[in-house]
Amino acid sequence: MAHDSTQYIIIGAGLFGTAAAWRLAQSGKDVIILERSIPATESGSSHGSARIFRYPYMNQPTTSLVKDARSQWNELEAITGKRLITPSGCLDTGSVRNPELLASILSFEGIEHELLDADAAKQRWPQLNFPGPVLWHPEAGVINAGETVAAMNNLAIQAGAHLRCGWEVESVARQGAGYRVTSTTGNIVEGEQVIVASGGWLPSLLGNLQLPQGFLERMPEIQVRQENAYHFHYRDTSDWGETPLGENTSWPCFISKEPEFQGYGLPGGGDAGFRGQKVAEYNGGRVIGHAGNQDGVVDAANRQRVIDFVKSSCPGLIPEPYAETTCIFTNIPDDRMIIDRAEGITIVSACSGQGAKFAP
Repeated sequence: MAHDSTQYIIIGAGLFGTAAAWRLAQSGKDVIILERSIPATESGSSHGSARIFRYPYMNQPTTSLVKDARSQWNELEAITGKRLITPSGCLDTGSVRNPELLASILSFEGIEHELLDADAAKQRWPQLNFPGPVLWHPEAGVINAGETVAAMNNLAIQAGAHLRCGWEVESVARQGAGYRVTSTTGNIVEGEQVIVASGGWLPSLLGNLQLPQGFLERMPEIQVRQENAYHFHYRDTSDWGETPLGENTSWPCFISKEPEFQGYGLPGGGDAGFRGQKVAEYNGGRVIGHAGNQDGVVDAANRQRVIDFVKSSCPGLIPEPYAETTCIFTNIPDDRMIIDRAEGITIVSACSGQGAKFAP
């Protein structure tokens, strides 16, 4: 059996794992990344070309953190020469979303935006219907998650990190002043520090990490869902395809949150041939415990709810999905993230409902 040693062991080669590997290797640290499959696999939360990058949160500190993240995205794009966030802008509407509050937070942070009434927004975006005030912020865009993972993974490896694919972690245990990580096949990696960035697999690993009981008791409830996402054709076929800059100039991202339905949409990118909008119900998938329980079966009732939403709110879309998929969606209460540490083990969970934008 293989037996390796290093300074930092990173479990998970998704957005947060490869970001940590890049930054640590960049600073001269010895790093081994352990990935149960391959980076950005479809069984995780970091694959595909369509995640929303947007600024406004219901609190100012998190919005400020997005600004910090954007500067890191700029650095990553400059280093790689790749456009990883395609500009599209984003619309926020609905009483639960509270566009007026979001506008005040963006004003405080100096982020460009407009607050429009429903009629003014409808004139500008006739392909959508709005229940009330609308916040527009043009600096939002669409993250290519898979390309981002590949970019950060390559940078990490160039800086000296090592990637082990097909390496499924069985346990993490104390070993002298550091830790011993053992795979399900008996391979071993020893290191001084362990970073767990396993996304929707985290709940199934927590009990095998030899974490202090008090730390485990304080861990927030982690809810993993098998989310459903659907692609709907644009009625206007001139919106199909990508422009020379990779931008879709007429369709923005949008988030609509009302008490009866919370939905979001974004240009679908290469995931569905640049021919439509990706639309989903926020936290609309079934709870599955951890990512290993996913079966990839789209929920028929959820499909109908999303179709009904498209019919009422998106007249510019043909309300019949031409492609659909499932994905892993991880949340903890209040849209927070987990970045916490117990002795030499750091737990990092972006929570895929809203975390991709913070990766770099």
